[in-house]
Amino acid sequence: MTYDLERFVGPQSAIYDQVLTELRQGRKQTHWIWFVFPQLAGLGSSPTAQHFAISGAEEARAYLRHPVLGPRLRECTATVNAVEGRSVDQIFGAPDNLKFRSSVTLFASLATDNTVFTSALHKYFAGVPDPATQRLLYAADPLQRDFESAADAIINGDLPALQEALARHPELIRTRSIREHRSTLLHYVAANGVEGERQKTPQNILEITSLLLDAGAEINAESEAYGGHSTTLMLAATSCHPEDAGLQIPLLRLLLARGAAIDVPPGASIVNACLHNGRGLAAAFLADNGASLDIEGAAGVGRLDLVRSLPKATESQRLDAFAWACQFGHAKVVAHFLEHGVPVDAKLRHHGNTGLHWAAWGAHADVVRLLLQNGVSVNTRDEHFNGTPLEWALYAWATASASKPWHHVVALLVRAGATHDPQWFHANAGRQGAAEKLRASSEMQAALRGELLDEPLTGQ
Repeated sequence: MTYDLERFVGPQSAIYDQVLTELRQGRKQTHWIWFVFPQLAGLGSSPTAQHFAISGAEEARAYLRHPVLGPRLRECTATVNAVEGRSVDQIFGAPDNLKFRSSVTLFASLATDNTVFTSALHKYFAGVPDPATQRLLYAADPLQRDFESAADAIINGDLPALQEALARHPELIRTRSIREHRSTLLHYVAANGVEGERQKTPQNILEITSLLLDAGAEINAESEAYGGHSTTLMLAATSCHPEDAGLQIPLLRLLLARGAAIDVPPGASIVNACLHNGRGLAAAFLADNGASLDIEGAAGVGRLDLVRSLPKATESQRLDAFAWACQFGHAKVVAHFLEHGVPVDAKLRHHGNTGLHWAAWGAHADVVRLLLQNGVSVNTRDEHFNGTPLEWALYAWATASASKPWHHVVALLVRAGATHDPQWFHANAGRQGAAEKLRASSEMQAALRGELLDEPLTGQ
């Protein structure tokens, strides 16, 4: 179905700069609330309110996807969230304070990335959504309230609550969320492609998944996350949360055993998707279980035999394959590409970095050593973060959840002439935290002096 969203675009465009000015000042002064923070139909009775009312969840999702309206809604909400020292009543006055609450409730209930809207609810309304808006949403789909409770049970690992919900409403197993991603309950076990606060992996996720499948969940159901065609297997394989919980491979093994298709849609590469998201272990596991491999995927999982035998690749594909080999620590594959003409200092896609950046990031000392032996420049800055390989290694070490031999990589780089700029670590809070950890680590300080290389290397 199509909707007349242009009824919002024109009025907004005429005064949008003024709207932002008023919001930044923390005081709404002119009349625009209906078409900047729209509400569900049924909440307003004036002709203007009815004209700009959102007919239901489907039109609200279309509003969020609109290339102009969606970003403007998020920008305006974020601007309200940034106001300090003023209440929502002082910012909007009555009754527009109530309209703002109903609007952010609507979009918090439907957006996949709903953080900006939930933040508004927490800052100005103690986290309590507008009950009238929720009643209207759930009236159109009565199962949604129970769906939301079941989704919470999944991410909290509450097996009894999930069992009770499915026993009470067996049809929940094929119900879809009213949010943009249109996920089923099974998609929530992947902790990916759903709302941010629900991207969690409980320790009993295998039991949760088995319960859903036993209840009739469709193993290859596709959600609309990331443009569509997202299966639970694809989402779980590319998610950091199951990996961080130490359960990604067991979860993938369970999904495959229950009939999950690997490469969906046809022509897609789940291995390449894993590599793009930094999930090297999942990529290797799926490659071992029959996932299709092109030269990029083969390089990323260390299959030198396939790299050598696959049909001739384009220069872009060769550079991507070289990047994955460096990032995931496959020294023999890296050596193959260097021997066959890939420049050791080649600027790679995504960040304009070199292979040395990726090897340093992944703490792959053998690849770092190989690249250094081939004359790579040690102080090249990438085009996105403006960091050197040494700075990438230090940041990765400071923010990683797993232990890897970054100290040895840092020492290798320093002995090869690598330097780092302390000011680089002042750019944002994340880097400042890394700098604090760096100052407190005597072992990393020793590595920055080029020491520790007499210790045995661990890792790949």
